[in-house]
Amino acid sequence: MNLRLLLPFFDPTVKDWSLTARLLRWLTFLWLTIGIFVLFSASYYHGEVTQKDGLYYPLRQVFWIFSSLLLFNAIVHSPLSRLLKVSHWILLGMVGLLLLTLLPGLGKTTMGASRWVGIGPIAIQPSELIKPFLVLQAAKLFGRWQHYPHKVRLTWLVVFAIGLLAILKQPNLSTTSLCGMGLWSIAFAAGLPMRHLMGTAVGGFIVALISLAINSYQRARVLSFLDPWSQAQGEGLQLVQSLIAIGSGGVLGKGFGLSHQKLGFLPIQDTDLIFSVFAEEFGLVGSVLLLLLVMSYATLGLIIAKRSHHPVHRLIAVGSTTFIVLQSLVNIGVAVGVLPTTGVPLPMFSYGGSSTIASLIQSALLIRVARESAAAKVIKIRD
Repeated sequence: MNLRLLLPFFDPTVKDWSLTARLLRWLTFLWLTIGIFVLFSASYYHGEVTQKDGLYYPLRQVFWIFSSLLLFNAIVHSPLSRLLKVSHWILLGMVGLLLLTLLPGLGKTTMGASRWVGIGPIAIQPSELIKPFLVLQAAKLFGRWQHYPHKVRLTWLVVFAIGLLAILKQPNLSTTSLCGMGLWSIAFAAGLPMRHLMGTAVGGFIVALISLAINSYQRARVLSFLDPWSQAQGEGLQLVQSLIAIGSGGVLGKGFGLSHQKLGFLPIQDTDLIFSVFAEEFGLVGSVLLLLLVMSYATLGLIIAKRSHHPVHRLIAVGSTTFIVLQSLVNIGVAVGVLPTTGVPLPMFSYGGSSTIASLIQSALLIRVARESAAAKVIKIRD
């Protein structure tokens, strides 16, 4: 057994990595470290009240982080070619799990949505776990688009569509939209015809409108987003309490652990609205620094994508960066009221094993692209 796979923080090979790979690795660890402290603060009261243990959520999150870091380190030491050989099988398995969430008795329903599948005492969320494998398979498909026959292209587009529709059926419009935009960004970066891309975008928009028409709670969320104060005790409760938390943080914040809104006022404060607790405790300055961290991640991701000469690897970098950064901006946008209230976790901050695993796999894929790009050498052929 290779012991370096068990040493995510003390990997002796890091010194030989490229600068971008090392920077991204430490930026990931910084993001995780800040996240676990913020989760400790955001969830302690909730854990004390609901579980009689203030450390209930942080300790479980630490377990998921270290478990995910083992996967993280295994991936950064695995050739992308090996991962791409199995990505389609894992993706098909994830689509199967998504379909299982829709079956009565198999899918675990929470707050009106069937998004989890129970495996023994553990509940997994396939809509989160599928994200890195959507990236791998979409990069493989769109990166070699011209080399595949029409039948193969159509088959995988149908698989993607089934996966997205299964997520939408849970119902989970926000994650469906995020996955759709992630796939679209990969196809766009691959240079697929614009008429096809625009047609897909219009089709996705129409599906979203149909979902809003069918699901009354989604319409209510959009309407409450337009004027949350008119429904401050109803559909607008989450946004109103979030805005109160962020506004009361001021410029410098109230200080770590001193959030008032997390004491039973702010709902889902350890998952979807964890940024609101962060902003209340660290203020405008802390929020800007967090946004700079996210933008630094985006910048490094795009630099890695640009430097990669392998078309599939480049698309893996684009897709991984898009999913992590876009999901972060959507979560923050919801908390500050510039986007309709929706359930999207903040990567490497929000409580949840599936989200943590997915985020760290995507980070590892991005680092692996950087490593393989730096390792590639041009061999000069003599005349």
